[in-house]
Amino acid sequence: MPVIVNIDVMLARRKMSSHELSDRVGITPANLSILKTGKAKAVRFSTLEALCRALECQPGDILEYVGEKAE
Repeated sequence: MPVIVNIDVMLARRKMSSHELSDRVGITPANLSILKTGKAKAVRFSTLEALCRALECQPGDILEYVGEKAE
């Protein structure tokens, strides 16, 4: 997948648990896990905004485009 989700990196930098983040953002731990593992098909802007607010970061700190590898 060409888009990498770096929520775990931001959690480590902020010394915050996944449970604390899910509480601050207002999503279930299960949905946060789906986002963290990159299994989500989409993310709402309101959720992205809440993640950025809770983690005090920019969307680009959470989402990273790496492109497709040529074979």
